[in-house]
Amino acid sequence: MFLKKFAEKNFSFEEASSLPLRENIEEKYKWNLLDIYSGDDKWEEDFKWVEENIPSLKKFEGKLSQDYKFLLECLNLQDSIGIKLDRLNLYASLSKDSDMKIHKYQAMDDRSKNLSTKFSSTASFIRPEILNIPSGNLNTMIESNDELKIYRHYIDDIIRMKKHTLNKELEEVVAASSEILQVPYDAFSMFTNADMKFPVVKDETGKDIEISHGRYYSAMYSFNREYRKNVYKSYYKQFKDYANTISVLFNGNLRANIFIAKTRKYNSVREAALDSNNIPLSVYDNLISSVNKNLLPLSRWASIKKRMLKLNELHPYDSYVTLFQDEIEKKYSFEKAKEVVLKALAPLGDEYLNSLKTAFDNRWLDVFETKAKRSGAYSSGTTFGVHPYVLLNWTNNLNDVFTLAHEMGHNMHSYYTGKTQPYSYANYSIFLAEVASTFNESLLLDYLIEHASSKNEKLYLIEKYLSNITSTFYRQTMFAEFESLVYEKTEHSEALTPDVLCLMYKDITKKYWGDEMVIDEEEEYTWSRVPHFYYNFYVYQYATGFAASEILSNKVKTEGASAVKRYLNFLKAGSSDYPINILKSAGVDMKTSEPVDAVSQKMSLLLDEMESLLK
Repeated sequence: MFLKKFAEKNFSFEEASSLPLRENIEEKYKWNLLDIYSGDDKWEEDFKWVEENIPSLKKFEGKLSQDYKFLLECLNLQDSIGIKLDRLNLYASLSKDSDMKIHKYQAMDDRSKNLSTKFSSTASFIRPEILNIPSGNLNTMIESNDELKIYRHYIDDIIRMKKHTLNKELEEVVAASSEILQVPYDAFSMFTNADMKFPVVKDETGKDIEISHGRYYSAMYSFNREYRKNVYKSYYKQFKDYANTISVLFNGNLRANIFIAKTRKYNSVREAALDSNNIPLSVYDNLISSVNKNLLPLSRWASIKKRMLKLNELHPYDSYVTLFQDEIEKKYSFEKAKEVVLKALAPLGDEYLNSLKTAFDNRWLDVFETKAKRSGAYSSGTTFGVHPYVLLNWTNNLNDVFTLAHEMGHNMHSYYTGKTQPYSYANYSIFLAEVASTFNESLLLDYLIEHASSKNEKLYLIEKYLSNITSTFYRQTMFAEFESLVYEKTEHSEALTPDVLCLMYKDITKKYWGDEMVIDEEEEYTWSRVPHFYYNFYVYQYATGFAASEILSNKVKTEGASAVKRYLNFLKAGSSDYPINILKSAGVDMKTSEPVDAVSQKMSLLLDEMESLLK
């Protein structure tokens, strides 16, 4: 339950001489780390305490079955160490991200991570030992003490995984192999972010610029089509040239995950990945099958875009540029954005709004870009006993307003979870994480569309909604289907050469976009550049989270107080139950196709509204 950063975006670091120094930013716009520790010396005191107490766990080894007191003391000590370790990680990480040139905080961050590894290794005996306690004896132990009853779900989940938990010796082997099995991703990340050199191209003004990952994404929004095309083809050329090397890393990652799944006696990697949160395979299957039955809105959107851009052919590099240029210049100060977000989230009631205001007024956020500050945006996740923090890099654009709403969705989820749950359940899975963030974005979009001052502004906001559905729902489902297919082929010993991977990706992209999109040769190599394909069945959760949030936000708008209460209970649930059950209590059954179908229906309605306004 260590530091989690949700919705991270583009964390490459580029020094910019024109950026302000951190000391020149008003204090109210910088996060207050004194809420974690009063100073570095207090951090060192906790570090020493954790370092000295980790070995104390060993005194319980071999004794957990003897008496409920041993089990309770062991779990309590594990929690006490974990609570302090989480705080150490949070302070070190946020200090480092505030100014990445300060070596002291880089070192503290490394030290806390190493301490976390030592803790995990020392505590690795606990799960196998609990599993060795006869179920009758274990149940009697739990029922004999109210404090131990708190751990009921935690222990039940360990028992649920019994079939896939190895003996102590093999668990140690698997733990020891984790760094080796991470090599394909580490090599991919290092190669594509550090070693791969991209060519120099002419920008819209004729100036020479060297392409980077960030500049590629920026170029895809350019109104200059020739520039978009040139950057697109130049960027992908590197992935085409190194496709053989990247395919080896890609396949190495697949085989590493297959090894772990087989070792833990799972039928497939997909089953192993979903079982960690007790997600039925049917949820994944429903997502894929339901989206495949509802692809018409995507091709319809492509058709409208092609017509509005006056193109004979729509290519992938045309899919991001806005149709409504005049609206993108609108600027939002951070103070104005806070007002907009508070108004947009008003349907959630006073409790939620007051919590937001507490975060805004008490420096839970680090707002502006400064020299050597980490780029992108994230929420720090739940740290027991400390409120969560949010990192931003404000540029006064509408996207920043959505980022604020998104990250505060995560922030409030973490805040309510940490405030309500005991330490054992003061976290939540990624399957739930993106619900709270996209929920806020949905309410914000509805509010902005409703209060648009012109037809063009309304069209621009509808387009943004459509783009969100395209990128977060359809594209991530397409990724999820591709990921499922490549694992299935590898698990059946089929070779995945670059040519095979390109053909697979081309076919699935063509299926999703239909005849309205020309699939360039470059697009076929997308499999080679997406880091999420190394995250082991991660991407589907973006789509399911988006679908769940659409249902929940609609319920809040139509049902009022009762739906708000269920939603706040969802935010407070943490991991006290399995994700599927928590969502069902909130009003969404992810075992059905209803949430997925609802997104496609929403997209169709938005397309209807757009076409009506365009007449």
